[in-house]
Amino acid sequence: MAEFVSKLKLPGDTDTYSISPEIKKYTLLDLGFEQSARGVYTYLGSLDRQNPFKPVARLKIRINPEMTGFKMETVNTNGFREVNIFKHPRADELTTQYHFILNEMVERHIFDRQ
Repeated sequence: MAEFVSKLKLPGDTDTYSISPEIKKYTLLDLGFEQSARGVYTYLGSLDRQNPFKPVARLKIRINPEMTGFKMETVNTNGFREVNIFKHPRADELTTQYHFILNEMVERHIFDRQ
């Protein structure tokens, strides 16, 4: 996996996301991020509304302990393989859920959107 970056755009997306200068730890935890022993905040959310417990795609976000950089990708059920939701047969459904999740994170000042 790549290094933590301050700005990122997933392949196929029209939006670029960056860490908000207003990001807060309690907001991350409130939105379902879990903090590891090393301090990394991880979010793993289903993008599949038909089968949320065994989804075809998940949104995986990791934010470094300093909250200055992040990694974001869409992955398969077990999280080991990347899935391009913008080219998936169910792209409309998956990208709608992807943008819904990220819109809330923008509204809560985790990310800024360009």
